[in-house]
Parts: sequence; structure tokens; C-alpha cells
Amino acid sequence: MEKSLTLKFESLELAATLHYPAGEKMEEGRAPAVIICHGFVGTRIGVDRLFVKTARALAEAGYYALRFDYGGCGESTGDYGSLGFSSMIGQTRTALDYVLDICDIDPQRVTLLGHSLGGAVALHTAVKDRRVRQLVLWSAAFHPFNDIVRIVGRHVYDEAMARGEADYLGYSLKPRFFESLAEHQPFQAAPHFTGDVLLLHGTSDDVIPTDYTFLMQKLLWMRSEGSCEKEILFQADHTYSARKAQEEAIRHTINWLNGLSARQEEWHHWSI
Repeated sequence: MEKSLTLKFESLELAATLHYPAGEKMEEGRAPAVIICHGFVGTRIGVDRLFVKTARALAEAGYYALRFDYGGCGESTGDYGSLGFSSMIGQTRTALDYVLDICDIDPQRVTLLGHSLGGAVALHTAVKDRRVRQLVLWSAAFHPFNDIVRIVGRHVYDEAMARGEADYLGYSLKPRFFESLAEHQPFQAAPHFTGDVLLLHGTSDDVIPTDYTFLMQKLLWMRSEGSCEKEILFQADHTYSARKAQEEAIRHTINWLNGLSARQEEWHHWSI
């Protein structure tokens, strides 16, 4: 079952879709939840319906899944280019508020799944909000400012700074948007997250360097708490547009989440 809803954050109305766990799974006690954070000028649907497919697969596996449009994207209200990175963190925390208010959600098994810029937002949200216990980061933009300037082109950035705004695919990007990206450094923030992390990246990603994922894994391994696993998908591009890449990304994610749940259950029984 799926339900369309609207989340309120400050003056924004965020369009969202909640996927419920498959019927037979609902009787097994409190369910885990995954919140999907889309990337730069993306939507909760995803390229080639990636996030729809992911959410439905998660629901079939027994998870609640919430996907939503950041302000100014998709069906949400607002001006994306003037909101900035900090606003996206706040919007993600609003999604957390909603999910954790569902009575049969297991608060110990709440995961943020972030893609591209959404991965950076998910990481910073998790550092700021301890209710996030797990992270799944798909092709994450770990240098937000550099990555987005490279994507839009230096001329767009220069125009925004000189004229106060610049058009990119119909989005009006303001200086504050770029300044907010420069204020957040995922590589510096990562060691402060103490939960478990899955990093996933494709070898054919020509938008975000695959090297980011290898470096992030090394940083996360140095923490005193929390595990980190990495999956590199051969020939997968930035948006996992091929069916095989989509299926592998979803399969690795669900298997990793299920493995965490199994270990937590074993630890619970052992501690009793």
C-alpha cells in the first residue's frame, strides 16, 4: 500500500509518498523504516523511476519507505535555488519526525538512503540528528560545492554570484545556495556519525568520482564505533539507469539492511 501526503517544513509543503510494509510482514512486530533523499534538482521518483522501484522493493522486504521532494523540486512548494543545504537538512529531519511518529516503526532501525547530493544531506542530517541509526549512500557528493559547480558549469556559478541568480534547467540558483554548499564538508563530518554505513558507487559514474567512496570508507573505518561496507557496481552510471545496475543497487541495499537487522536480533537474544 502507498499513500501520498504533504509534510510541513517552515513555509514549505513537501510532497511525499509513504510505502507500507507488505501485508504478511506487518504482523511480525515493529518495522524498520527507510527515508529516501534525492539528489540535486531531482525528485522522489528518480531517474528511470529509481526511487519508486527502490521504495516498492523495500516495502516488499518488510520496510516502511518514505520518499519526498525537497522544497522547489517535484511537486513541493518553494524556490530550490534559494533554500540551500541547511534547509535540506531541516526538511530531512521533518521527514524523520513524520516517520518516527508512526506507532509501529522501530526507532532503532531508521535509515536514510541518500543519492548524490542527497547522500551529503543524509550524512550531515545523521550527524546532527541521532535518531538516524544507519546510512546508505549511493554515489554521494562528498564535495558538495565543487561537485555542483562542476555539474552546472563554472559560468552558471559566476553568473549567480555576479547577478544574484542564474538559470540552470529552469531552476534559479542564488548565491546563498552555493554558499551553503561550501559551508558543509562531508569528509569532515563523517567521523562524527557513529552508526552503520553502506557506500555504493558505480564504476561508470562520470558525475561524481568513484574515488570519493574509497576515501570515505577509509575515514569511516577509523571510527571507534559503527561499521562501514562498500559495494562498487561494475559499469553502473551515476543514476543506475540500466536495469541490472538498478537491481544490484536495490539488492545490495536490502541485503545489507537485513544483515544488520539479523545481527541486532542476535545481539538482543545474547544480551538477554
